[in-house]
Formats: sequence, C-alpha cells, structure tokens
Amino acid sequence: MNDGADPLAVSLFSEIFMADQLARNRVSRALPKGMELSHFSVLNHLARAQDERTPAQLARTFHVTRGAMTNTLNKLQWAGHVHIRPDWDDARRKFVAISPAGQRALEAALQAVVPLIADVVKQIGAEKVRAVLPVLREMRIKLDGNP
Repeated sequence: MNDGADPLAVSLFSEIFMADQLARNRVSRALPKGMELSHFSVLNHLARAQDERTPAQLARTFHVTRGAMTNTLNKLQWAGHVHIRPDWDDARRKFVAISPAGQRALEAALQAVVPLIADVVKQIGAEKVRAVLPVLREMRIKLDGNP
C-alpha cells in the first residue's frame, strides 16, 4: 500500500519533531523561574545581534505574529529585560534592545541550559554533531524559503 508518503521524509521529520519537543521541554524546565522559552530566545537573539530590532523584525525572525511578539516583548519589558524606544524618525515604529538586566538574565539562563545541551552533545559525540549540523542548517534554509 503506497499512499504517496516518502518513508525517509516521514522518518526524518518525525525524529526532528520529537527531538524538538524533548529539547524544548528540557530547556524550558531548566530556565530560571519566570523565564519562558520565548523570552530566552528573544534575549539570546538581541544579545547576539548587538543592535536594536523592531518588533516586526523580531516577529519575522521567530515566525510568529506581531501580536505574539508584542506579548513577549511586553513581558520582557515588564521584567526590565528589554528597553523599547520610539523611532525618532517614524513615531509609528519602535526599537527593542536588550537591557543590562536582560543580559544578566540571559547569562543566568545560559548557565542553566548550556550544561544540558553540552551533555547531549557529549553523549552523541562531537564528530557526529559536527557532521549533522550542515544538513540541519541546509534544511532550515530550505524550509525558510531561501535559495
């Protein structure tokens, strides 16, 4: 019985989805109290970017609605983890930057999360992880719609 399903593709995506679910669950439990995975992701992105981003840019980066990103940013602002300022040239637009408190919160989260991730890499083996990274990166790029 062939219903058109490609067994290799189904197996690949089944493994990716399950690994994603397990990783999110494990990382979420390790994050400091009150920090959600979405908060961690935005703080990490802003820290790596080392520059301000608009809420719309962040929404596109994380493939979420502007409303969902606004909700996340409001929570981060309330916690003092981000600064949100108006665009001086266009009052309709805002810019978001990580605050010093946000940087400290991110560092605390990384201290909790990195050992978990490092342990998984150690169990699998660094060479296997290095070998799979280019394939995963290419899949991400293809799924994102980029050439």
